[in-house]
Amino acid sequence: MPQLSKGGKYVFGWSKIREDGGVLIPDEALQEYHLEPGEKVILISGSKTTGGFLVAKKSMIEGSELSDVLVKNPTLAHFQMEEGKTIRYKGRLYGWAKLHDSGLIILPASALGTFDLRPGDCLLSIRGSNLAFVLGAKGPIIESASQHPDITVFE
Repeated sequence: MPQLSKGGKYVFGWSKIREDGGVLIPDEALQEYHLEPGEKVILISGSKTTGGFLVAKKSMIEGSELSDVLVKNPTLAHFQMEEGKTIRYKGRLYGWAKLHDSGLIILPASALGTFDLRPGDCLLSIRGSNLAFVLGAKGPIIESASQHPDITVFE
């Protein structure tokens, strides 16, 4: 897993958004965050600086300071809202997606628009907290990573 600079962020690779909204999650991220095909993951809007979105296991959110979002939004907690649809809670957007075989999540066009993304965009998979990893779209980390041609692109 490349580190962008000494003491800097670790990244798993670039994930190119497919025409159907598919985003392939790098194997290293799947392993590190204990994500399994068939499970449903929580999507959280990224920061204003990095954009994109975060990917987290529901069980990790349940045991964290973010657990309130699941308590206050049972349709999210029980995956009863439409896949890719988002709700706003305390300044962030939350939704969910199913993790398909080989680490693929498919975002509907509406979710891509909500996260200000489009097919063809490359998202940088960035190691985040122990809670979630980031699929970032812009900002200094993305600019730094673009200077590293050795970072794998997943399509």
